[in-house]
Amino acid sequence: MNIVVLGRGKTGSLVAEVARERGHSVRVVHAAENPQGQALSASKLEGIDVVIDFTTPAAVVPDIEACVRAKKNMVVGTTGWHGDVAKVRKLVEQGGTGFLYAANFSVGINLFFDAARTAATALQHGYFGQIFERHHAQKKDAPSGTAVALQKVIQAASNTELEITSFREGDVVGMHELVLDSPNDTIYLCHDAKSRRGFAEGAVRAAEWLAERKGFFDFKDVWREL
Repeated sequence: MNIVVLGRGKTGSLVAEVARERGHSVRVVHAAENPQGQALSASKLEGIDVVIDFTTPAAVVPDIEACVRAKKNMVVGTTGWHGDVAKVRKLVEQGGTGFLYAANFSVGINLFFDAARTAATALQHGYFGQIFERHHAQKKDAPSGTAVALQKVIQAASNTELEITSFREGDVVGMHELVLDSPNDTIYLCHDAKSRRGFAEGAVRAAEWLAERKGFFDFKDVWREL
């Protein structure tokens, strides 16, 4: 495939590397080259199969709008914009493009979500819960998109909304922990990312999955097939 990667940060750069390893042709676009989605016109994206976005919360919605106008499929790994999901879904459906997003593309974190969904039944048996998340000091949003997704998983499974406590320190890639506590015992579920490669591999696999599809998807749709 021919892929454009938006963002030259740590994750975006790794996405480009993984995509090339998997045999794709990749062009990376820096933020300075793409104010308000200006690098994403139909003419500039001619021949491109999928755009992958790992930019910033402020940049991502203009990028999405530009890709819809250009009729290009898009995978978004940027977080901090999910309050606009309903608006984006409408744009994608009206534009007839393919769109896929996730708070976290890691296979491991999706296994973690499955385990948390099962563990959430403890909240109906006298347990109290809390979510903790740690990320590097430069992360823009808090709580993380992954922590919010975990909160929603727990809420859907137990009808209980858990508090999220966020920490920003050093160069922590990403740690998420669910603690379920009772007078008799404590249950700990933790996912600790060792590197960003798991995010990058998942994003590229999502782009491969999306290439021939139209519609609005999230990584759960890919995960079910994996």
